[in-house]
Amino acid sequence: MKPSLLLRIASVLTLLLAVGHTTGGLSFWSPAGETDVLRAMRSFHFDAAGASRTYLDFYLGFGYVNSVYLFLQTVVLWQLASLAKTDAVRVRPLIGSLLLASVASAALAWRFIFVVPVVSFLAIAVCLGLAFYAAGKRG
Repeated sequence: MKPSLLLRIASVLTLLLAVGHTTGGLSFWSPAGETDVLRAMRSFHFDAAGASRTYLDFYLGFGYVNSVYLFLQTVVLWQLASLAKTDAVRVRPLIGSLLLASVASAALAWRFIFVVPVVSFLAIAVCLGLAFYAAGKRG
């Protein structure tokens, strides 16, 4: 399989992960329902560099920042696929970097989150690993 096709597949998988991550954050849901912890996250205000914030603000803010980077990764993978059509060997280091980040993200998701992001990051990593291998063969 060509590296460009594998990178496009990784891009689409990343887009699906980004959409899922973002829509999950938009609903302000909790798998356990409304809990004392969630109420406390909403109600406890503190000063953070001159701004009044809650723990929920930080939780949502970091989640949305992650969404931005997932959407960025979607675009970067798509752009790398275009570059890989003409010079796969030169994009290989970038593919390798994104591969390592995907594997690390899968490990962190396994430790701290749940199975859906683990499977998503592993599927992306498989595509990137295959693209990395295929890009080396073309050189």
